[in-house]
Amino acid sequence: MSDFDKRIKDELHKRTTEESQGLKDEIWNGLEQELFKEERGDVRKMKKKGRIISVIGVIAAGLLIALSLQTDTGSAFIKSVKDMFAPEKEITQGIEGQDEETEVHLNEGKNSEYIIYVDETRYKMMKGEDSDVITTIEPLPEKYPEVKMEITQVANEKPEDLVKKIEAELKVDFPELREIENVTEPVEGYLLHGINGSEWDSNVVHLYVISNGNEGSYVIREDYFLEAAEGHGARFHYMLESFEIVGE
Repeated sequence: MSDFDKRIKDELHKRTTEESQGLKDEIWNGLEQELFKEERGDVRKMKKKGRIISVIGVIAAGLLIALSLQTDTGSAFIKSVKDMFAPEKEITQGIEGQDEETEVHLNEGKNSEYIIYVDETRYKMMKGEDSDVITTIEPLPEKYPEVKMEITQVANEKPEDLVKKIEAELKVDFPELREIENVTEPVEGYLLHGINGSEWDSNVVHLYVISNGNEGSYVIREDYFLEAAEGHGARFHYMLESFEIVGE
C-alpha cells in the first residue's frame, strides 16, 4: 500500500466515528439495495443488466461530504469504489447444453468508462482508438469467419435514434435482419439479430444498442458464425451479463 493510499485509509478510519456512523450506514445500505435484489427467499445476487451504477457517484459524494475530503483525495476515493469489483471470479455458464465453471477476469473499457468480465482462457480484450474488441486469443483458422465482440460509445446519439440507422446499414449485408427488439438481458436496450445464410459458416450479427446514461449510446456488436452460436455466441452472452457502465 502506497503512503497516499495509507493516508486515505487512515483519514477514513479517523473520521468514521460513532457520530458519522448513521450516515455511513445509510450510504452503504443504499449501495446494497441498488446492486442487489432478493431472489428465491434470502438468495441475493448482483444485477447484471448493463445499467448505470449511478449509486457510485451518490456514495462517493455522500462519503466525501461526511468525511470532509478534499478534491484530489475524493477522486482517489471514487476510484476505490470502482475497485470494489473483484479482479477475478468464478461463474457457471451453460455452453452447448452443459454447465461449465469458468474463471473470468475484470477488464476496464476505453477511458475506464465501463467494466466487463472476460474469459481470458479463450479471449483477449484489445483497446482501440474508437472501440474495444474482445476476440479469440489465437486467430481462428482461415476457413472460419471472424469471431469478435466490439464495444463502441456514440456520445451524441440516443439509442432510439441510433438503432434505426444501424438497422438500415445492417440490412445491406443481412437482408433478413429481424425486427428491432426491446430486451432486458443480458443488457437493457435494443437488439438487432441477423444471419446471412443457412450454412455452418454463415455470418451472424448480434448487436445491442443501449444508453450510456447521458445523451448517447453504447453499440455492442457480436460477430460469429452459425455453428458457433452455442459456443462463442453463448460465451459472449455471459460476458455481457457483467457489463457495467461506471464512468468517471
